[in-house]
Amino acid sequence: MIVIVCPGQGSQTPGFLAPWLELPGARGHLTALSDAAEVDLVTHGTASDEATIKDTAVAQPLLVGAGLLALRALGGTGGVGALSGHSVGEITAAAGAGVLGEADAMRFVALRGRGMAAASAETPTGMSAVLGGDAADVLATIEARGLTPANVNGAGQVVAAGALDRLADLAEQPPARTRVIPLKVAGAFHTSFMQPAVDALADAAAGLSPADAATPLVSNRDGEVVTAGREVLDRLVAQVSNPVRWDLCMDRFAALGVTAVIELPPAGTLVGLAKRALKDVELLAVKTPDDLEAARTLIQEHSA
Repeated sequence: MIVIVCPGQGSQTPGFLAPWLELPGARGHLTALSDAAEVDLVTHGTASDEATIKDTAVAQPLLVGAGLLALRALGGTGGVGALSGHSVGEITAAAGAGVLGEADAMRFVALRGRGMAAASAETPTGMSAVLGGDAADVLATIEARGLTPANVNGAGQVVAAGALDRLADLAEQPPARTRVIPLKVAGAFHTSFMQPAVDALADAAAGLSPADAATPLVSNRDGEVVTAGREVLDRLVAQVSNPVRWDLCMDRFAALGVTAVIELPPAGTLVGLAKRALKDVELLAVKTPDDLEAARTLIQEHSA
């Protein structure tokens, strides 16, 4: 069984979409996605600098657009056993599974990005990865500092989120045997600081008509397999202010008997976690169109 995973914010790098626009029809596809999101994904994916694409209102549509571009180039999700996404990547996964049409997905993620950017601007907040250490000690230290374990990623990685001064305290006095690395994000995502964005998304979601998933989705809330369209959409709304449990997603992959994992662009982070947490599983980071043929072969060899 093979699963496709979709990365979250912070994985983008300047110019990462440039090689993808050399594919036939790709520029027109990305332009249509841009129009739906009202964000110039062509420019941001090829020419914008690091500071520009760090902006939450830009980064989130850019990531989902990149995933949808790659999925179409791959030929869809036929033969894939499940889809899953980290944070905003769950919108990519939901669209890939047919829960949302591409235009609705892009409008939804654009609203999410604007709402989270606005919420981030209200209070100086951020996120830092805590690498290594004892898991229980790391979680206890994060909470003792008045922070939230916003991403529990497994493989010895937890992301703390909250006020910048408290993140600075964590970096100065980290848990034993850990490294603390600030992330390239603009706010404390997946915490109560994001509640204003949740309210706006809930209103927008009420006007959508999601379909049931054609390919099962592994939810980053709790690692549960979800196919009902309305439940998927409800989870997309709620995840904005609740922790991402990627550790539980990887546990679910193991329980399902997953034998291969493909990560969509901008790829690398999630297969890196899988390399440390999932044994004897083939991994492929699809970074450029040169990786597409290998991805198609892997799907054929590990199809459900």
